[in-house]
Amino acid sequence: MTARAIWKGSLKVGSTTIPVKLYAAVQEHDVRFHILQDTTKSRVKQKIVTEKHRAVEKEEIRKGYEIEPGRFVIIEPKELEQLKPKESRIVSFSRFVPISQLPNEWYERPYYLGPDGESQNYFALAEALDKRGELGIARWSMRGKSYIGALRVYEDYLMLIKLRYSEEVRSVSELEAPAGRQLDQKELRMAEQLVEALEGEFKPEEFRDEYRDRLSEFIEAKAKGKRPRLPKITARRAGGSLEQQLAKSLAAMKRGREKKVA
Repeated sequence: MTARAIWKGSLKVGSTTIPVKLYAAVQEHDVRFHILQDTTKSRVKQKIVTEKHRAVEKEEIRKGYEIEPGRFVIIEPKELEQLKPKESRIVSFSRFVPISQLPNEWYERPYYLGPDGESQNYFALAEALDKRGELGIARWSMRGKSYIGALRVYEDYLMLIKLRYSEEVRSVSELEAPAGRQLDQKELRMAEQLVEALEGEFKPEEFRDEYRDRLSEFIEAKAKGKRPRLPKITARRAGGSLEQQLAKSLAAMKRGREKKVA
């Protein structure tokens, strides 16, 4: 199925404007339930009530920010609208930086960018970023919100990844410093062997949401009037020293390889 653009805009790089289309790079696959009344199986509607259980009509509702216990600043809908960023179709860039300067914790949600019409400048920019190993720091507004993002190259195409704001990103320095005894050489060698034994290619099809698959199969079976058995899931507890745990893991992987060969 051909991807459908969810937004159109332009990349503004210096005096150059590059028309682009924005496509979703990920999609949700959650199993969604409806809230039903037990006996009639009819959908249940939610009502807004006060703390004293008095029903509140939609016209009575106001948004308030609590600045101290019991004290709120009321914000009217018109005020919120005026505070929202102006809609823009321009993705502007403040700078281009080496990819290594942006750690993983900054990345939030990826989008594909495709050329909209003339594509020479689009692919020229993609090639320049790829050769230099850099990404662009971008800003844009869409649907009443402002965003920051990183423009990167992925398989010869441009990808715009929504970034978190600085106040949302926590520093690794907040973690506790490593404590306890130093690892001995035997433990380090076994850990290296464990990593080496699991080396291989990344195969995306092997990584599915197993809970969602089980849930979907269970729902489908119940819909057909069957009474499927619920799978028993038990958590394994790791015991023993680090050396013993590594040895067990290596032995288990060795047995698994031998079964495949047999």
